[in-house]
Amino acid sequence: MSLTAPGISTAVAVEGRKAALSPVMLATGVLLVAGVGPLAGVMTAAARGGNEQIRAQLAGFADADPWPQLLGAASQITAAAGFLAFGVALSWLVGREFADRTVASLFALPISRAQIAVAKLAVFASATFPVALLLTAVVLVVGLVSGLGVPDPAAWAGLARLFALTVLTGFVVWPVAWVATLGRGLLPGIAATVVLIVVAQVLAVMGTGAWFPIAAPALWAVAPEQVGAEQLALVALVPVLSAALTVRAWSRLELDR
Repeated sequence: MSLTAPGISTAVAVEGRKAALSPVMLATGVLLVAGVGPLAGVMTAAARGGNEQIRAQLAGFADADPWPQLLGAASQITAAAGFLAFGVALSWLVGREFADRTVASLFALPISRAQIAVAKLAVFASATFPVALLLTAVVLVVGLVSGLGVPDPAAWAGLARLFALTVLTGFVVWPVAWVATLGRGLLPGIAATVVLIVVAQVLAVMGTGAWFPIAAPALWAVAPEQVGAEQLALVALVPVLSAALTVRAWSRLELDR
């Protein structure tokens, strides 16, 4: 099936409208965009004020310069909160057909279920970029309002990595779509989101997280010198394989299962 096949444009338009009108998609996006910057600002202010618990959370950024400290905190928050937010949103986008019991009506449409799955993923992917842009802009504003001054070249590079981290987080969460399809609902997808976050955290602590594609973007954003090009290249496999599995699962949906 080609992305230009008849029906794809209609499916994308319909799924895009459903996503735009969804309080779940809106709420997760707004909370992520509005929450990361202020929370990172509060954490860095507390660290500069001598809060040892916060300093321990910031790890290598506790004594960094203001901009690297803010961006390090924002990257750490985005890695976990972003994955959770994107996972919930994608679980809803894919699993709502089962939760709302509308999946049966899809069998009567002239558009194939595989095309609908492609449309859902396309809409989700397109929404990832504005979320990343707004999140990065809010962090920039927080830094300026906090009196950190105009970012230097290193800080601009850090902001670019934060943008890339948010986008990549939106793509490495795609296994959730496959799980939500197999589990026929939102909850399996959300459960998979939590499990993947825990696994990524454990592997990062063990020092092998760079080889785990779901953890690699966060580690790269925080310490780019510790993640190689070949490790980052593996990240692309996650959305590609997940999309293939999800579309295949949708094409094989049956009414009695």
